[in-house]
Amino acid sequence: MIVKQYLMFILYSLCASVFKGILGQIPITQNVTVVEGAIANMTCRVDYNDNTSLQWSNPAQQTLFFGDKKALRDHRIELVRASSQELTIRINDVSLSDEGLYTCSLFTMPVRTTKAFLTVLGVPGRPEITGFTKPAMEGDVVTLTCTTSGSKPAATIRWFRNDKEVQGTKEVNATGKSFTVRSSLQFQVDKRDDGVAYTCSVEHVSLSKPYMTTEVLEVHYAPHLEIAHSLIIPQEGQYFKLECVSIGNPIPEPVEWSKDGGELPDIERMIVEGRELTITMLNKTDNGTYRCEASNHLGSSSAEYILFVYAKDFPGPTTDPNALGQHGPDHALIGGVVAVVVFITLCLIIVLGRYLARHKGTYLTHEAKGAEDAPDADTAIINAEGNHVHAEEKKEYFI
Repeated sequence: MIVKQYLMFILYSLCASVFKGILGQIPITQNVTVVEGAIANMTCRVDYNDNTSLQWSNPAQQTLFFGDKKALRDHRIELVRASSQELTIRINDVSLSDEGLYTCSLFTMPVRTTKAFLTVLGVPGRPEITGFTKPAMEGDVVTLTCTTSGSKPAATIRWFRNDKEVQGTKEVNATGKSFTVRSSLQFQVDKRDDGVAYTCSVEHVSLSKPYMTTEVLEVHYAPHLEIAHSLIIPQEGQYFKLECVSIGNPIPEPVEWSKDGGELPDIERMIVEGRELTITMLNKTDNGTYRCEASNHLGSSSAEYILFVYAKDFPGPTTDPNALGQHGPDHALIGGVVAVVVFITLCLIIVLGRYLARHKGTYLTHEAKGAEDAPDADTAIINAEGNHVHAEEKKEYFI
């Protein structure tokens, strides 16, 4: 029984050693991912080797290195380490064509092999934006296209209008092992798009940060004018300035000033400098409507300002009379007139009420005086009519 157990132990040990030796002679590799143009290190190891050579082969099954012996004439491929338990090679300046399944072989009987996949990432080219026509006219429909090529896998394109992301239409085309990606953005421009930056951002696993290209849109549009004034309450003797504020692209030029439909009447006091009209010392003769006009190749525009000059000691209304003159009636003045009318009406009602009350009392006294002792209505009327002679003596006044 003891002999049998001993033999079983020896047999188990031998099997374990053989099994361990077989496992130890299986090559071990790892998949490798690199960016195009970088360096790829391919390593093959074994835990146990009885001086059998290791070999690396490329996806085309061409031998690269057999032990420390180089087999393929490719100056990019170099030996890093060669021993009985490891074979490491280096591939410099990796290209997309290097991608594929590499084989590490251990030449035992039978030959044992392990495979490793080399993944090469194609770096996308810097994006280009086309479709910009400078300048664009307000109302035009513009199509912007952002293109990047050489990416693997296909790159992602994002659009931004200033800092806000907007959605485009994506198109992907394969070119060999890499991809060309396009994204288009279509919109109708208006004056709010003038000076807006449109940015195309390309994102890819091979990039540490996105590639970006930006174009600034220029939009031409017709002018719009407004007049700004320096005083809320213009008074005699004051210095007064009007400015013709204009928006438009190109900038509308020149600015022309007029008063009441004609030329400025006093060029010594009324000085025009660019977009500004300055009246050095206001007086009542300056009252009137002032107008500025300007144009560009897309159209013309004008604005008006009604000037009313107050007396020097005028305390001034609570609102801007000039602004009201341009846009509507003087509500403060209307309110004052309404208040006066209401006050006069109330006074008339009070006076009329007192008058009616006084005369109503006199009439009742006349009737009562003749009827108070009458036995019936007819006698009361006769008595009342007979007392008309003494009416003045019987009146009672209510004050």
